[in-house]
Amino acid sequence: RSFKYEEAYLTQYNNIKEARAAIKQYVHTYNFERYHSTLDYHTPAKYYYPAMLMSYVA
Repeated sequence: RSFKYEEAYLTQYNNIKEARAAIKQYVHTYNFERYHSTLDYHTPAKYYYPAMLMSYVA
Protein backbone atom coordinates (compact mmCIF):
# COMPACT_ATOMS: atom_id res chain seq x y z
CA ARG A 1 0.00 0.00 0.00
CA SER A 2 2.77 2.48 0.88
CA PHE A 3 4.52 1.87 -2.42
CA LYS A 4 1.38 2.47 -4.45
CA TYR A 5 0.51 5.75 -2.75
CA GLU A 6 4.04 7.10 -2.28
CA GLU A 7 5.66 6.07 -5.54
CA ALA A 8 3.65 4.26 -8.20
CA TYR A 9 0.59 6.52 -8.38
CA LEU A 10 2.75 9.67 -8.30
CA THR A 11 5.30 8.71 -10.94
CA GLN A 12 5.02 8.20 -14.65
CA TYR A 13 7.84 5.96 -15.80
CA ASN A 14 9.18 6.32 -19.33
CA ASN A 15 10.31 2.72 -19.67
CA ILE A 16 10.75 -0.54 -17.77
CA LYS A 17 14.39 0.17 -16.92
CA GLU A 18 13.46 3.45 -15.25
CA ALA A 19 10.59 1.81 -13.36
CA ARG A 20 12.81 -0.98 -12.06
CA ALA A 21 15.45 1.48 -10.86
CA ALA A 22 12.84 3.59 -9.05
CA ILE A 23 11.26 0.53 -7.44
CA LYS A 24 14.66 -0.76 -6.34
CA GLN A 25 15.47 2.61 -4.76
CA TYR A 26 12.08 2.75 -3.01
CA VAL A 27 12.46 -0.75 -1.57
CA HIS A 28 15.96 0.04 -0.31
CA THR A 29 14.82 3.28 1.32
CA TYR A 30 11.76 1.62 2.84
CA ASN A 31 13.72 -1.27 4.36
CA PHE A 32 17.07 0.28 5.27
CA GLU A 33 16.57 4.02 5.81
CA ARG A 34 12.96 4.68 6.79
CA TYR A 35 11.94 4.41 10.43
CA HIS A 36 8.60 2.74 11.17
CA SER A 37 6.50 3.62 14.19
CA THR A 38 5.10 0.09 14.45
CA LEU A 39 8.67 -1.22 14.81
CA ASP A 40 9.45 1.16 17.69
CA TYR A 41 11.08 3.60 15.24
CA HIS A 42 13.56 1.15 13.79
CA THR A 43 14.08 0.23 10.16
CA PRO A 44 12.70 -3.16 9.08
CA ALA A 45 16.23 -4.36 8.29
CA LYS A 46 17.49 -3.45 11.76
CA TYR A 47 14.42 -4.88 13.48
CA TYR A 48 14.15 -8.20 11.63
CA TYR A 49 17.72 -8.83 10.46
CA PRO A 50 20.15 -7.00 12.77
CA ALA A 51 23.03 -9.39 12.01
CA MET A 52 22.76 -8.52 8.34
CA LEU A 53 23.70 -4.91 9.09
CA MET A 54 26.75 -5.70 11.19
CA SER A 55 30.17 -5.48 9.62
CA TYR A 56 31.87 -8.83 9.40
CA VAL A 57 34.66 -8.95 11.95
CA ALA A 58 37.05 -11.89 11.66
